[in-house]
Amino acid sequence: MRAMILAAGQGERLRPLTDTVPKPLIKAGGKPLIEHHLEHLADAGFREVVINTGHLGDQLPAALGDGSRWGLGLHWSHERPEPLETGGGIFQALPLLGAGPFAVISGDIWCDYPLDRLRHVKCDRAHLVVVPNPPHHPEGDLALNGGRLRTGGEPRYTFSGIAVYHPRFFEGCSPGRWRITELLRRTADEHLVTGELHRGAWHDSGTPERLAALRTALGDID
Repeated sequence: MRAMILAAGQGERLRPLTDTVPKPLIKAGGKPLIEHHLEHLADAGFREVVINTGHLGDQLPAALGDGSRWGLGLHWSHERPEPLETGGGIFQALPLLGAGPFAVISGDIWCDYPLDRLRHVKCDRAHLVVVPNPPHHPEGDLALNGGRLRTGGEPRYTFSGIAVYHPRFFEGCSPGRWRITELLRRTADEHLVTGELHRGAWHDSGTPERLAALRTALGDID
């Protein structure tokens, strides 16, 4: 199984930090956020990782090299002239991700979910890891019942940014700039999206406050 790290976001809410550094290279726990993902993926047995790039994206290959320091092979999906959002970015990278299910991780999260589990997921369309709703998103995204996700019902949880997708999930989609959210909701209501709840540590670093909380959790000292 191959994996993809979504790393093309603009990081608008983290300015001025992201005026000169792409969001995945912002440090927390003594290293760039994306390096945490690469370490965790390597430890979980992944060997080939696709990374999409957008804002200041040329800095990523320069910083990460070929991935050999983690025992990984890195492949790049460059999005120009503007990032393609989650759906469009994954769709463009499909030729790099193989014919079977592949894992996807949002580059701006930190989570202690054991990524080796993803390699054993029986995925027909999509499988999402969800977490208890954080204070900034109390309403959640989807309801989880019997291992299946729905747009309606209870209990509701927040999508962690960690998932497995099968290429057939994207059948009928078109190139361009689009978010994966609506496709996930529609497919979930067709009873085709499985899910699991992770109750461990999870952080979204998308705002200065949340980034500060992550740095504190990882033991950073100002």
